[in-house]
Amino acid sequence: MPWPYPREFRDDVVRVARNRDAGVTVEQIAKDFGVHPMTLFKCLRQDDIEAGATPGVAGSESAELREARKRIRLLEQENEVLRRAAAYLSQAHVPGKDSTRS
Repeated sequence: MPWPYPREFRDDVVRVARNRDAGVTVEQIAKDFGVHPMTLFKCLRQDDIEAGATPGVAGSESAELREARKRIRLLEQENEVLRRAAAYLSQAHVPGKDSTRS
């Protein structure tokens, strides 16, 4: 689920949290900006991932992965429809050599 705040706001909050003075907690910064502390911790972690400092999936890669999974599900459904159609058509009565055409 995307963060309900603009990207610029998120970047500002993360920058302030990274450059905070000694003795200032992340919880205090979160309270000052009106966000939940856990949300700020998640933003800091995602920022580390996108900067390459921590292993993980970047936001753009995550979106691509979601789209790819959605496409795979659609293709699997289409494959199932085609498989069922082929099975149905193979069971249909096909006139043989002994039948006459009118």
